[in-house]
Amino acid sequence: MTREQLETAGEHVRTAAQAATDADARERLYRQAEEFERHAEAERGPDHGRLARHERILDDIADEEGAAVREEVDAALEHIHAYRETLPGV
Repeated sequence: MTREQLETAGEHVRTAAQAATDADARERLYRQAEEFERHAEAERGPDHGRLARHERILDDIADEEGAAVREEVDAALEHIHAYRETLPGV
């Protein structure tokens, strides 16, 4: 179940990339989506620090793009936060 959160986050990020109007933002979002796909399939998932970096990048891009991107990024962040709740530490 926990890895499904990462997979779903990646799906939302990919949808955000499709909605992005700026080519650079679109490429950055696609790269983030690929990262989440790798995290979901990896033997060991990302830690709090790695996820915090993803969150910052996604927020920065969503701030630059329109409402459609923000909506998908917010949905992805909800799944990222749910995954983070399963991690020990911070």
